[in-house]
Amino acid sequence: MAGGRSRGDELEVNHEINVTPFIDVILVLLIIFMVAAPLSTVDVPVDLPGSNAPASERPDEPVWLSLQRDLTLSLGNAPVDRAGLAAALETATKG
Repeated sequence: MAGGRSRGDELEVNHEINVTPFIDVILVLLIIFMVAAPLSTVDVPVDLPGSNAPASERPDEPVWLSLQRDLTLSLGNAPVDRAGLAAALETATKG
């Protein structure tokens, strides 16, 4: 027989995944990013203007506005129509 094999000999199928090439690629990408990351930072001095606005206080309770699938609005747990949304928000946030 050609190749020195008989008809009953068949190569066994290997079902294991060889992860060595994957690990090699990941390590090369890691090295590339480790070298490129410090080069991509730009040290440009930025002179930002100061702020004279007073800091706003955080509300005690957040205001939740929900939009349902049928396009109805709810402010907290109370349903709100679109025409009264501005007034309801003004009332909920106390101005």
